[in-house]
Amino acid sequence: MKLDYIYHSGFAIEADGITVIIDYYKDSSEEAPDRGIVHDHLLKKPGTLYVLSSHFHPDHFNREVLSWKEERPDIRYIFSKDILKHRRAAAEDATYINKGDVYEDGHIRIEAFGSTDVGISFLIDLQGIRLFHAGDLNNWHWSEESTPQEVRKAEGDFLAEIKILQQKAPLVDVAMFPVDSRIGKDYMRGAEQFVERIKTTIFAPMHFSEDYQGGNAFRTFAESEGCRFLTISRRGESFDITK
Repeated sequence: MKLDYIYHSGFAIEADGITVIIDYYKDSSEEAPDRGIVHDHLLKKPGTLYVLSSHFHPDHFNREVLSWKEERPDIRYIFSKDILKHRRAAAEDATYINKGDVYEDGHIRIEAFGSTDVGISFLIDLQGIRLFHAGDLNNWHWSEESTPQEVRKAEGDFLAEIKILQQKAPLVDVAMFPVDSRIGKDYMRGAEQFVERIKTTIFAPMHFSEDYQGGNAFRTFAESEGCRFLTISRRGESFDITK
């Protein structure tokens, strides 16, 4: 099984006969929007294709994904229900799920967990591997700008969501989680709290846009918690995540 970093919070899971694209925003090419690992490889790959979007924010949901069904009529879309609510897609375009809902077929199981922003996060069981994509679930505290009360609330909301996840999935094989230096000095706090509470075998940073150094700075802490850390150096980079 391979994990492909597309861009920002966009990843693809390449399994045996199955591809899962999550939170597509832009393809991996910096030269042309219709070139990169998605357009040049994943959309042409045989097998079942799933497209997941955690919420309607434009850096997590690009309406372009709906046009892919012209090339891949068998595509299966699983979207957070807020995408429908905000009229970014129509009812017939996708299967819509909220926190607590499960999508399951003969190939994959996807359970929706909460977010501390909008939408959902995804717990994915696929071919014996359990993966978690956080969407916009994070300890978004902006400590240098927020009041102490706001910081406490952000942390409490985040830890409450993590506790719900922990009860269902105390261990994940792969976690894709925000490490976004724009938050300020404590920007890794949410990721630290996540790996302290959820036993994580492989950790992939996300939501860092072009700040690879900021995203990869979490490596030291992740490794101290026993994680294998995926150091991402470019768009379209692929990693072997086979057990």
